Amino acid sequence: MAGYTQHHATCKPQKPHITPPFFFKNASFCSLALILFLCTFSYLFGVWQHGGNITLRTRTATQTANTVVSFPCNPSSSGKDEKLEKSLDFSSHHVADDDTTVLSSETKAYPPCNASLSEYTPCEDAKRSLKFKRRRLIYRERHCPAKDEVLKCRIPAPHGYKSPFPWPKSRDYAWYANVPHKHLTVEKAVQNWIRYEGERFKFPGGGTMFPNGADAYIDDIGKLINLKDGSIRTAVDTGCGVASWGAYLLSRNILTMSFAPRDTHEAQVQFALERGVPALVGVIASKRLPYPSRAFDMAHCSRCLIPWAESDGQYLIEVDRILRPGGYWILSGPPINWRKYWKGWERTKEDLSDEQTRIENVAKSLCWKKFVEKGDIAIWQKPLNHLNCKVNRKITQNPPLCPAQDPDKAWYTNLETCLTNLPEVSRNQEVAGGKLAKWPDRLNAIPPRISRGTVEGVTAETFQEDIQLWNRRLSYYKTVNNQLAQPRRYRNLLDMNAYLGGFAAALVDDPVWVMNVVPVQTKVNTLGVIYERGLIGTYQDWCEAMSTYPRTYDLIHADSVFSLYESRCEMEDILLEMDRVLRPEGSVIIRDDVDLLVKIKRITDGLNWDSQIIDHEDGPLERQKLLFAVKSYWAAPADSDHSRIKTS
Repeated sequence: MAGYTQHHATCKPQKPHITPPFFFKNASFCSLALILFLCTFSYLFGVWQHGGNITLRTRTATQTANTVVSFPCNPSSSGKDEKLEKSLDFSSHHVADDDTTVLSSETKAYPPCNASLSEYTPCEDAKRSLKFKRRRLIYRERHCPAKDEVLKCRIPAPHGYKSPFPWPKSRDYAWYANVPHKHLTVEKAVQNWIRYEGERFKFPGGGTMFPNGADAYIDDIGKLINLKDGSIRTAVDTGCGVASWGAYLLSRNILTMSFAPRDTHEAQVQFALERGVPALVGVIASKRLPYPSRAFDMAHCSRCLIPWAESDGQYLIEVDRILRPGGYWILSGPPINWRKYWKGWERTKEDLSDEQTRIENVAKSLCWKKFVEKGDIAIWQKPLNHLNCKVNRKITQNPPLCPAQDPDKAWYTNLETCLTNLPEVSRNQEVAGGKLAKWPDRLNAIPPRISRGTVEGVTAETFQEDIQLWNRRLSYYKTVNNQLAQPRRYRNLLDMNAYLGGFAAALVDDPVWVMNVVPVQTKVNTLGVIYERGLIGTYQDWCEAMSTYPRTYDLIHADSVFSLYESRCEMEDILLEMDRVLRPEGSVIIRDDVDLLVKIKRITDGLNWDSQIIDHEDGPLERQKLLFAVKSYWAAPADSDHSRIKTS
């Protein structure tokens, strides 16, 4: 079409070419000659200063190459998604002003760790935990290594490691080589937790209190509360075992945060993650759980062995903090239905009856109401607000309402024996903090924390803009890494700096789940917003290791993480932790300033990742770039025998 100008999403339209008049040509020629002379002189002078040596840099698979891949500003006339690579050398132009840093062409290599460390969890190390008190399970909490104890090596995968089964088959099967532990197959054989079948494990879906399977158990719960109308979206399972409860809730569009300590039930959380089910290593002991207040629609304990009535009810008070107004707490196992099971539990009737009475009293003191008890299941419901509860506090002060505090603060924060205040309301039927939409509308509805103006700097408009931004960014990611568009290539995803959860929200239709992390160093705490969208996540300080096993995630996304931590801790320590929790052949996407990405790439080369710096989705003029990387496959050899291993 005459006058038609072709545009591209990431490029400005080209200006029309205008032929200059004849009398400008001589002046233009003289200017060009002068510029050419000056450039040539400057180049030769620079070569003389550096001893006359001219080195041409060539790029190999193992060499650090500070290049940026650009996508074409003008799509090919054939209409195909062809990629045009334009190499840009950043080594001379994007070096940070840091006299203490020597940028060398040589890459620092990070050796493999000892094969005995294949399941190393730095902050839940069994040997280190023995230094701490056993009272109230404090020794099972996070206890991270000192700076001089942090390992500078790469955690190996066990010999014979294979890519996990794709979802949903992974819910029922896992490779034995990936988690080589048979202890639970014997200890929990009668309860149908897990079976060993040749080279793989099978998960029949059973549990201590649901030997007939989690599906049937959830159906029983569904007869007591509504699990189908979208009002229950987020759940937390305390003492989750191999997370079968959370695994089978996924088919009902309920997303569960499962956690359990690293204890004698060997590798239970690792099994959950291998199955493709969200989980973390964790315990209720002396610190708050790493979740914001009013996060979960439903909390669950199935013979989780937590002494709910002890320590002045602190553990149930913590459940109250993270439970939404109107949310449910489900308890099965001791002491529920003790009249039927007291002999099998090897406890007296009086002991079990007393325990249930004390639990009932703690729940009542929190203003919960007993919703139902039927068979092996008892359910309590948290009130919609504290209007009546505050009236009752004038009569009884146990537990008292907490003084002014931040109920969302939950990183190394001590448990308290006071009731967390709910936001103020004016009517009995008003939901404290705001009523949430039902799922799936909840995902893109304005979260109450934003509509009520409690998140600094975030408005309804900026929230909507964030949705559009991440839809566009994810589309760009999929053009660079086409495996993101392939169903079941990835399952477990980590977003290291999630902000409002936009990355996870853009992936909601894909068969993946995302652990949304809000770093504790961010200026604005947005994890509550993420939960109000029907997503899950946790707090984390990336100067420390994450509470999870090695090889947890298939893909890691890090948006401005290294800018946030630039002056706080070592870049290599964060990348080594990413390497620890990333599966062999897993992928990484890092968004950050180009100067930082140049440094990051040198380290990722030393980690034996295959990586490349890519232009921002808005084009090459943006300082922020992206680094796409893939972790190489390597594992311990068959004869490792806890010796130093080699990469393959």
